[in-house]
Amino acid sequence: MKRRVFLEKILLTSAGLMVVNQTFGHQQYKKKKSKRLVILHTNDTHSNIDPFPENHSKYPGMGGVAKRYSLINQIRKTEENVLLLDSGDIFQGTPYFNTFNGILEMKLMTKMGYDASTMGNHDFDIGMGGFLKAKKFADFPFLCANYDFSKTVLNTATEPYTIIQKGNIKIGLFGIGIALKGLVPEKNYDGTVYNDPIEIANQTALLLHKKKCDLIICLSHLGFEYNDPEKISDRKLAQNSKNIHLILGGHTHTFLEKPVIEKNKSKRAVLINQVGWAGLQLGKIDIDIDQSIFQSNNISVG
Repeated sequence: MKRRVFLEKILLTSAGLMVVNQTFGHQQYKKKKSKRLVILHTNDTHSNIDPFPENHSKYPGMGGVAKRYSLINQIRKTEENVLLLDSGDIFQGTPYFNTFNGILEMKLMTKMGYDASTMGNHDFDIGMGGFLKAKKFADFPFLCANYDFSKTVLNTATEPYTIIQKGNIKIGLFGIGIALKGLVPEKNYDGTVYNDPIEIANQTALLLHKKKCDLIICLSHLGFEYNDPEKISDRKLAQNSKNIHLILGGHTHTFLEKPVIEKNKSKRAVLINQVGWAGLQLGKIDIDIDQSIFQSNNISVG
């Protein structure tokens, strides 16, 4: 199957963001293969296991793992190929984390069937040893391409990237993390080498491109955008990238009504999405192979 080139022409519609590719699909899918991919994603869930209280001033009764799981299962019943991803900061925020040290979060994500996640800065809050103990209950990979853990207890515990096949689509996934200095006590990440996120992202995306991945997704915990032009964000990464099709972000708790489009160094479109925090939204991006489109809407949970 020849490699497809995604995201070359964009069209915004009232139903959500639709990305139309001019050269998508050099060969037709075999009829027995599914022609759709649904990407579901979360970020910065911060140990919010239960919904917000019904008397909450801003989010009454919203969120909660059970409601998210119900939505995910509803989608899985109607779609053959579903990919479930997270962009970090799984830990910290409720007494569940203080009581169970991240183990409950990992068990629940495994039960929901997450395919991959990256690490956020709060995932270091109980140190690398604490994260490693919790990770034993995660039946999915953690992707951290620009954190070099080779001199730490997390050596071999994470992967820079992974490749997943869904139907007839070969998907390359990798993770990019924020600089930990100033955000995390040094003792909690001591020995970790932080590598330039843009350089590593481009190196990893090129590797996945050479492995003939049809779709390349970056799970980012850099943050959506900043006032400081020197600070690396998802928007800045997209503008300076090659070969990345989607950036699913976290860290800044940004609620996007629909994904944002940036042009990369080759003037091709990169889709960026983020769904706030606390599991209040579930990101949903549909890829329709027959129609050669991406269509996206972020779903409120609750």
